[in-house]
Amino acid sequence: MPDRAPLDSVTARWIPWVVAIAFFMQSLDGTILNTALPAMALDLAEDPLRMQSVIIAYMLTVALLIPASGWIADRFGTKRIFFGAILLFSIGSLLCALADSLGMLVAARVIQGLGGALMLPVGRLVVLRAYPRSELVRIMSFITIPGLLGPLLGPTLGGWLVEILSWHWIFLLNLPVGVVGCYAVWKFIPDLRGTERTRFDGMGFLLFGAAMVLITIAMEGLGELHLPHLRVMLLLFAGMACLAAYWLRAGSTDNPLFSPLLFRTRTFSVGILGNLFARLGSGALPFLVPLLLQVALGYSPAEAGMSMIPLAAAAMLAKSVAQPLIERLGYRAILTGNTLLLGLLLASMGLVDEQTPYALLLVQLALLGAVNSLQFTAMNTVTLIDLDDASASSGNSLLSVVAQLSLSLGVACAGALLGGFTAAGSAEGVSSTLGAFQLTFLTIGLMAMLAAAIFVQLSKTDGRRARRLEPEIEP
Repeated sequence: MPDRAPLDSVTARWIPWVVAIAFFMQSLDGTILNTALPAMALDLAEDPLRMQSVIIAYMLTVALLIPASGWIADRFGTKRIFFGAILLFSIGSLLCALADSLGMLVAARVIQGLGGALMLPVGRLVVLRAYPRSELVRIMSFITIPGLLGPLLGPTLGGWLVEILSWHWIFLLNLPVGVVGCYAVWKFIPDLRGTERTRFDGMGFLLFGAAMVLITIAMEGLGELHLPHLRVMLLLFAGMACLAAYWLRAGSTDNPLFSPLLFRTRTFSVGILGNLFARLGSGALPFLVPLLLQVALGYSPAEAGMSMIPLAAAAMLAKSVAQPLIERLGYRAILTGNTLLLGLLLASMGLVDEQTPYALLLVQLALLGAVNSLQFTAMNTVTLIDLDDASASSGNSLLSVVAQLSLSLGVACAGALLGGFTAAGSAEGVSSTLGAFQLTFLTIGLMAMLAAAIFVQLSKTDGRRARRLEPEIEP
């Protein structure tokens, strides 16, 4: 812990509220956007099935900056960086609302992502350094409640704003919250810094970041960007080469961005790889479902948003049963069985059509939300549960990066599949948007099920030695 004077009672009372504001801003923004994509596409004269770059630009920016967040906070101070993060996020939101083309909107989302990448990690760092460990679970539980409310309110609020006002208001909504957040940070957040100064692994950061960007662009090249297959393959191989170069260099560097020694812990290795592949399916879910409801089934934005409520509500309820289920059955049984079930439920969305009863659709979405929530809880905790204190910070950062990267790859993969099936149908003289969605859900479901082969590598006793689950890191 850094040397610091004890917090005064007012500051200690307000810090959780300030961090909760930041959590809510990012959580709401991450879910409110999906329902508005068709309206945004119409206004910007774009194909609604090719709007995934708006989501990917944000997720990828967040994933790129998370590894540097701790070093940046130590170098410039938590107060200054937290204030700047909320300010950047708010400026990016304003620029998103002012965008009049897809290119401008994507650029504005990158600026938003610069702020979002620092808000959550630095907010958690403030709490970690400001309070004793005995208070950590209570404080973290409090500040994550707004993060759970975002997915519950976001789709409905987004649909209502689009239908009553316009899509611009889903971004303008962040401005008053951002003003309050900036004021609260300046008034209540202390300037906490770590006692040790470590050298930042700049070359490792560049290699790792280049790998993520190149691989994501390669995936996008199959979908929205329509790149030739040769160029896609070159981008993919370049990304893999950068990743290989990073890991080779990390093995001979004193303070690498992420140490290869982390992977000596078997549960961490299985958890990271399982997160990477299992989230490809769950990452596509919030992108595909609002588009399916509006573009293929003709729902209004408000109806599509309200249809997502069971998914978010069931996800919240599943949190209460996750711990007893895992303690009773163990990580191997839960993750293997739940991954297969998640894939089946994703594939079952391929059966939805105009004749599907609305009540049955809501049940499907609720089951998906509950199973997806249990998947996140089990994957995140098994990844970190056996790491020692010295490795926990680096392991947690890598988990956050992999979570964001795999979610963005999931959206890119869904967009590529959707575009490919649509083009294939048109080439055969069968123009069926619903059919393209059905085949996409089926393929995504099968891909998600393959991750069960990773989780089955866990032993029956892995993770059992921990007496309780630690607070999880959400995507």
